[in-house]
Amino acid sequence: MSDISIRPGAGNWRIAIAVAQFNPTITGMLLEGARQTLTAAGVDDARLKVFDVPGAWELPLASQYLAESGSFDAVIAIGAVVRGETAHFEFISAECARGLQQVALDTGIPVAFGVLTPESRSQALERADPKRKNKGREVALAALDMIELRSEAGS
Repeated sequence: MSDISIRPGAGNWRIAIAVAQFNPTITGMLLEGARQTLTAAGVDDARLKVFDVPGAWELPLASQYLAESGSFDAVIAIGAVVRGETAHFEFISAECARGLQQVALDTGIPVAFGVLTPESRSQALERADPKRKNKGREVALAALDMIELRSEAGS
């Protein structure tokens, strides 16, 4: 993954961030990490649009709306599905991942996967903590890399 550096053209890029509101402490930290990374790379904060969705299950459809709108160069999907005592975790996490990938393939718009699937809340907090691993930073860098790749490929 690339380092944070000013990206040529980033000031003109439009990026949508769909954020699941389930597990809001975790998704809020991921969102903050993504925003800080995008602005550090030169993306104009006014060109970042954040959209709240109820949970991870809704992220694929929300991302499809955003990608199909023609208003964005990339979509970042942020969520946290923490394993519980039932099979709910497997259904939600697998379908969310599959759906987000399908949106990217169907639309040609990069959809960056920022959905944590930890075994516990403590693992989720560790991966979202801005002073530690913040995966929001990583997903933002992936979105930037894919915007650049799409541009270089002539899409």
